[in-house]
Amino acid sequence: MTFRAFLVLDDGRIFEGKSWGAPGKTFGEAVFATGMTGYQETLTDPSYHKQVVVMTAPHIGNTGINQEDFESSKIWVSGFAVRNPSTVTSNWRSTGNLEDELIKQGVICIQGVDTRAITRHLRDRGAMRVGIFSNLNLSREEMVIEVRKSSSMTGAHLTSDVSTRKPYIIPAQGEKQFTVAAIDLGIKSSTPRLLSERGVEVHVLPHDTTFETIQSMSPDGVFLSNGPGDPATMNDVVETVRSILTAEIPLFGICFGHQILGRALGFTTYKLQFGHRGINQPVMDKTTGKVEITAHNHGFALRAPTDDTFTTVYGPGEVSHISLNDGVVEGIRMLESPAFSVQYHPEAAAGPHDAAYLFDRFIEMMSRKRVGA
Repeated sequence: MTFRAFLVLDDGRIFEGKSWGAPGKTFGEAVFATGMTGYQETLTDPSYHKQVVVMTAPHIGNTGINQEDFESSKIWVSGFAVRNPSTVTSNWRSTGNLEDELIKQGVICIQGVDTRAITRHLRDRGAMRVGIFSNLNLSREEMVIEVRKSSSMTGAHLTSDVSTRKPYIIPAQGEKQFTVAAIDLGIKSSTPRLLSERGVEVHVLPHDTTFETIQSMSPDGVFLSNGPGDPATMNDVVETVRSILTAEIPLFGICFGHQILGRALGFTTYKLQFGHRGINQPVMDKTTGKVEITAHNHGFALRAPTDDTFTTVYGPGEVSHISLNDGVVEGIRMLESPAFSVQYHPEAAAGPHDAAYLFDRFIEMMSRKRVGA
């Protein structure tokens, strides 16, 4: 049985639909995802913590869920909005129905809304707070007031919610070549797997792991993962990264980790109007001139010069990647020390694998450091 449900934005715009998933109310930042596939990976990406995801693709759930495509141990989105949920699950890998899993995990959703109209509204007005109210007897005024009382993503420190509590190890596949300390800011399971496939033993560490602990492991490199929240709140991790840069341990950051590396180098971050999300974002690698189609989920970005090299206390560097949609900084690299980062997901999951070569760059960097090149 379905009930009336409402998606309510903090500027007062209301979209009426029907209940889906669990009943109740939920709040978060309204964001849209443009991928036509990969809803399971999106739902289980910790970077979407405290966000209500609006799927622009109209038909969601037709392939069900499976046990192989979870990017973490649970669904992290605060809410989920779709136009037409599939009533049929049909895929040879499927082990369950999407709505059943949403209900099991208590995820409040809405169906039957024009998700592309919502997306156009967000493109005009920017990302904002949102609430989903399902099977509740509240007036429109009461729903708007509750949304406006909810917390904002600006200033949100969410890493402690999603980071592992205890260290764990993903062993190298085949012969072990390197050891990498991965600081978990909201890591996806596919990331250490891709490193493992390249002969890397990955030690996934809590976000508050000290530099001294990392140094005691004598890692060949350090990886900074993706994650949710405002990078301006991550002062402790920024200081740890500065110690890593001083020690010249090879470092590779993605997404949230990219923003934290930028802050460690002295740059500031800012909130994007509506962020970059989905699996079809065009980015140019300035070092090669190659254009990549990439997977993104970020609402903040770095302020860094894109037309020349920059100078830091750790040496010179440059912006290595830029967004071809709006010119936002999508990657930085140091020129005389072993550190680089990108704003997007080179592991994709879901999405294109155009940027998987960045893991190979990390391997090459660790190899050069080992031989003293």
